[in-house]
Amino acid sequence: MNDENRTARAALTRLFEPGDIVGRALVAKHGAHAALRIAIGARPARPFWDVTAEELAEALSRWAPRIHDLDPEKDLAAIERLGGGFLVPGDEHWPTGLDDLPDAPWGLWYRGNLGAGIPAPSRCAAVTGSRDSTSYGSSVTGEIAYGLAQRGICVIAGLAYGIDAHAPRAALAGTVGDGPATIAVLAGGLDRDYPSGNADLAASIRANGLTLSELPPGSAPTRHRFLQRNRIIAALAGVTCVVEARWRSGALNTAHHAETIARHVAAVPGSVHSANSAGCHRLLKEGGAVLVTGAAELTELLAS
Repeated sequence: MNDENRTARAALTRLFEPGDIVGRALVAKHGAHAALRIAIGARPARPFWDVTAEELAEALSRWAPRIHDLDPEKDLAAIERLGGGFLVPGDEHWPTGLDDLPDAPWGLWYRGNLGAGIPAPSRCAAVTGSRDSTSYGSSVTGEIAYGLAQRGICVIAGLAYGIDAHAPRAALAGTVGDGPATIAVLAGGLDRDYPSGNADLAASIRANGLTLSELPPGSAPTRHRFLQRNRIIAALAGVTCVVEARWRSGALNTAHHAETIARHVAAVPGSVHSANSAGCHRLLKEGGAVLVTGAAELTELLAS
């Protein structure tokens, strides 16, 4: 993709939220560069397809406060200083699994070791669960992630406390040196590892694999962005495994995204007395997930 479109897509990651329907239609109709010009007022905005004049006007008002913050060249230089870069569709290392999303990222900011690329979904498993994991959940996560890494399967996770941190730690311990052992997807800009208590873990992940985000440097993680981030975790992996989750857990949101794009969903059973396993049992009861107890079963799902 030419530099003009790459720069435009970098700007769009700051201007549009991932779920912005009008922004997404604008890019689909005009392409990234022309859509950006329209969004910032450098080209006239006219109704098109089923986007009405009113909807377009509302969108322009929504985008207006962000226009003065747009400096894609500065963002691209910042990520380069951090030892990273910006991937766009069509690049050699663009993860094509993201193209299955109806709201695929405009681009993907990365830091770390891109040399081995980002494995295909058939070679990746997302492992997620409660932030307040129990000793049972932590132990099972360790066994699963270590076993996956030993089999050359890349573990996709967030960088939150609990299960999302135990999974990449165990994957790094189990790595066999064939491609990235683990990749973490963040809900904010990659200039700041969030939460800060996992900064050392993030550095270890980057030494072997990558930290990724659809948001440019300097972007703050918010609740909404965590939920949006979950769809990327689900799309990068061929299977999403929920180890522990409460009845209303963010991990269930990741599982829902996986199900929506026809990925496998798996859940680890727990004690019927544990609130931390209620969400897993809910997934199993509603029929959206396969019951798994270890890495071997997840590997079988990836092969199916």
